[in-house]
Amino acid sequence: MSKPIVAIVGRPNVGKSTLFNTLAGERISIVKDTPGVTRDRIYADVSWLSYNFTLIDTGGIEPDSGDLILSRMREQAQIAIDTADVIMFLTDVRQGLVDADAKVADMLRRSKKPVVLVVNKVDSFEKFMADVYEFYNLGIGEPYPVSASAMLGLGDMLDEVVKFFPESAKEEVLDERPRVAIVGKPNVGKSSLVNRLANEERVIVSDIAGTTRDAIDTDVKFDGREYIFIDTAGLRRKSRVKEEIERYSIIRAVTAVERADVVIIVIDATEGVTEQDAKIAGIAHDRGKGIIIAVNKWDAIEKDNSTVKEHTQRIRQILSFMSYAQIVFISAKSGQRVSKLFELIDIVMENNSMRVATGVLNEIVTEAVAMQQPPTDKGKRLKIYYVTQVSVKPPTFVVFVNDRHLMHFSYTGYLENRIRETFGFAGTALKFITRERKEDAS
Repeated sequence: MSKPIVAIVGRPNVGKSTLFNTLAGERISIVKDTPGVTRDRIYADVSWLSYNFTLIDTGGIEPDSGDLILSRMREQAQIAIDTADVIMFLTDVRQGLVDADAKVADMLRRSKKPVVLVVNKVDSFEKFMADVYEFYNLGIGEPYPVSASAMLGLGDMLDEVVKFFPESAKEEVLDERPRVAIVGKPNVGKSSLVNRLANEERVIVSDIAGTTRDAIDTDVKFDGREYIFIDTAGLRRKSRVKEEIERYSIIRAVTAVERADVVIIVIDATEGVTEQDAKIAGIAHDRGKGIIIAVNKWDAIEKDNSTVKEHTQRIRQILSFMSYAQIVFISAKSGQRVSKLFELIDIVMENNSMRVATGVLNEIVTEAVAMQQPPTDKGKRLKIYYVTQVSVKPPTFVVFVNDRHLMHFSYTGYLENRIRETFGFAGTALKFITRERKEDAS
């Protein structure tokens, strides 16, 4: 089941980043940074009560001109409308209600998306509540007073947000068709690839526009099996600023990845793998999705006997945190090796859902421990009692040990490699959780 998406929209200096960081902080949830994402944290996994959702910060808009502020806010609001299940519209009680707030509120109201109106910087409810009531004039419902910096009023605000989470998300579990997200930087050929997948020797069952995040879902049948391809190219983006293009492409990637079983990361062969490719790949890796790297525009590359090897080594070097990913060199334009993607999707889906019997798993781990002794610290050696697989998508293993602090990252990596050598797990991340068990426990 995909997690709901919540987007924060608001004028500059109303406290969007403060609210985002507060909600993403350890006091409310534990958020793991995504490999490959080194700069702005645009999204975070947030927990509230029994709910988990992805929070998106659409901020970063700080132009000087008032007209520019409004035009950029409209773009920002459109991104939120396109991608989010719920929109948090943030305003500032100290600045009061301004014209830009009213214009963006009108846009949000016409979108028919759920909007929670949040009035920030209410450090004293007694002092500011009369000013909060002014925001009823926006006509988008009850204003929720909060102080992001002082962490006041956040509970009531989040209670309102989670009321709007779609029940339909639960229904997706019943759909057995593989969901495949096509992600990558702008202009790498994502749309061309979807069109080629949908039209060449295939039957298009239907084009479904207007899903919960307004991406384009294309239902494709190949060799008697149906697949749903999720393409983010249909989302509108008018920003001309490089940083915003990067921000928005990552936001779109997050929303597509959340709904997918397998993620195809499209890389431009003429450019090679880039830092932004690593960021987008990190999103899929962090969420434990099956991953295929499709190197597109391969027909435009001059080749010799070592070209494939050199490109593969470069990809493996930059995307070193996902060495398990499957790589295929394609041309969406000519159709070269595009049909190979269906074979890889099936393999990756199977591996992402693979279960290993506890007895067999422990035989492999016992053999691995015998071949390479576990680490020691101050005379104490790590003991591995047993390992069991607890879930799939991604395959997740719990390792029971005498002292989890002795379970070094490198040794976990060693065990992972031995498990992969035996069972494959091509195209999928593996997750390991270390648990302590008392030495005298049975």
